[in-house]
Amino acid sequence: MQPNDNNAMGGVMLRILRNYVFGLVFLLSLFSAAPPASAAYPDRPVHWMIGFAAGGPVDIVARIMAQWLSDHLGQQFVVENRAGSGGNIAAAAAINAAPDGYTLLFVAPNNAISTSLYKKLPYDFLRDTVPVASIMQLTNMLVVSNAMPVKTVQEFIDYCKANPGKISFASSGNGTSVHMSAELFKVMTKCDMVHVPYRGSAIAFPDIISNKVQLIFDNLPSALEQAKGGNVRALGVTSPKRWPSVPDVPAIAETVPGFESVGFYGISAPKGTPPEVIEILNKAVGEALKDPKLVARLAETGGIPKPMTPAEFGKLVVDETEKWRKVVEFAGVSVD
Repeated sequence: MQPNDNNAMGGVMLRILRNYVFGLVFLLSLFSAAPPASAAYPDRPVHWMIGFAAGGPVDIVARIMAQWLSDHLGQQFVVENRAGSGGNIAAAAAINAAPDGYTLLFVAPNNAISTSLYKKLPYDFLRDTVPVASIMQLTNMLVVSNAMPVKTVQEFIDYCKANPGKISFASSGNGTSVHMSAELFKVMTKCDMVHVPYRGSAIAFPDIISNKVQLIFDNLPSALEQAKGGNVRALGVTSPKRWPSVPDVPAIAETVPGFESVGFYGISAPKGTPPEVIEILNKAVGEALKDPKLVARLAETGGIPKPMTPAEFGKLVVDETEKWRKVVEFAGVSVD
């Protein structure tokens, strides 16, 4: 091979090597400059499915948290009320959505209860969702129509036993903590009461006030509002001890030893949601629960903030699912 041939070959190799290096540098620059897919989360509105009607206690808490997240994460968290079927319509909508963090579900005791209460569900809640964050715990409150001639839990029990099958209790839907608190009460007191489900407790109160339905074991925010307004009479809370925000209202357990029904509120997402997105949301909720203004607003609803890691919240949901399975079986109730 002649010198000129060697020079030509060397030039070709040099150009190939230079182009390879330039291409490699370009690719590396792209990877280093491009943030992970979740780094910009959220970059568009987030839809938060709520299984109950607007104006109810779940809705109130969701809107307080959604406003804080909207203000601090730079995108609107849109509360979507998908009422009906004890919150199962909202759960199905969230579970069937893309697992990208832009559709979330407000989780409450109904999600733990429905697993065993409903014979046919189009999803498995524990399998098809991932825990994101815990928001707070909340008690329910037994309130009765002012037309009821009772002022204490014991008087109410005595009246029920004297009028079997003539007392009706409202709920915010089959499988809600409002429903199951009453079923647990029936089992433990041997009271014979008829269940009347509504698509949210806010819708039920006009009938309770008019005494078409006599009572409800409602979540504290709306029950307390109605009691303070003189529309209904508060008899007791479902927590094992008196609740801090309403210390003058006895715990039902003071009359019915062992009675307990404390609700939990939180956020879950469809299975497959990126861990980075879950981490962003969990951190944001944790920061929200340190904000004195938000904590004060939750306190107005009677709630106690309960920040948790996703794993801790997931364990709580599993434990509550098992707890309510036992209650459902013991009470002998089911929904097709």
